Amino acid sequence: MSLIADLDALLAEAQGLLAAAADSATVEALRAKYIGRKGILPEMMGRLAGLTPAEKPEAGKAVNRAKTGVQAALDAAVERLGGGARAGHAVDVTLPGRQRTLGRKHPITLVLDDTVAIFRRMGFLVAEGPEIETVYNNFDALNTPDDHPSRDPQDTFYFPDGRILRTQTSPVQIRVMQTTKPPIRIVCPGRVFRRDTPDATHGMNFHQIEGLYVDRNVTLADLKGTMAEFARELCGADAKIRFRPHFFPFTEPSVECDFSCIICGGKGCRVCKQSGWLEIAGAGMVNPKVFTSCGIDPEEWTGYAFGFGIERIAMIRYAINDLRLLYENDVRFLHQF
Repeated sequence: MSLIADLDALLAEAQGLLAAAADSATVEALRAKYIGRKGILPEMMGRLAGLTPAEKPEAGKAVNRAKTGVQAALDAAVERLGGGARAGHAVDVTLPGRQRTLGRKHPITLVLDDTVAIFRRMGFLVAEGPEIETVYNNFDALNTPDDHPSRDPQDTFYFPDGRILRTQTSPVQIRVMQTTKPPIRIVCPGRVFRRDTPDATHGMNFHQIEGLYVDRNVTLADLKGTMAEFARELCGADAKIRFRPHFFPFTEPSVECDFSCIICGGKGCRVCKQSGWLEIAGAGMVNPKVFTSCGIDPEEWTGYAFGFGIERIAMIRYAINDLRLLYENDVRFLHQF
């Protein structure tokens, strides 16, 4: 049968040429010639259609024998020449390796790490909790009234089973006070969620870090000292703070804490709206009702709490004018940090 003879001749020819090939380019050319998409072997396989049913079995075996033999000869040639012929290019092992660019920390991560490190140096431990919380831990235990606007579904993400995406990291403080006897000194970093329309200063998810210190005879002066030390560590030795009266349902008395502007040094600029001060944190003495809801005797123990947004500090620290830049993952922007 002429087809079987042609196949055996093709195999012998291919094996001879591949055994004598001196470089990978020759091997690649022979591969294309014999078993490539438009090679001799595929063309011969097309001749099977013209054979009789009695001739096809033997011819099929010859095709498989030729295909296997040519491939084995190619593999042997590739191995003999150092393995570079498959791709059609020799591998030059003397070339230097490719430089791989290392990733960098996101600006939010940088600020969060620095903030946690500062409080760790002051003796605070890090506590974490779930992002899906109960209404009790997020609102009730924190003395938030039933008619408070933050409970409204327009402000808070509710699940069908009644649980919510936490609106603050304060529930972590509740969980710690429910399971740990005072004294307590913790910071609670994490992601929180609110139904805000995204713009230059607001987002539906952002990061907070809150702190809690519970012990005997804790006063507002202790809170002021802690915040002052944090301001100096974060913004420099000349940083100053001030307290302004405010209201939060979970602290009494409550204050807003301002840091002297790190951009202008307190002289007044566009960032601080010419005031020389930047609003950084909300704080205050823990409301006795919060202690009672956690099983802590407010007659024996006192404490302070504070909280602030990480994105807010990142925007001030790096002079970022739009919160959304922190979440768009634009490499050109992130490469600056």
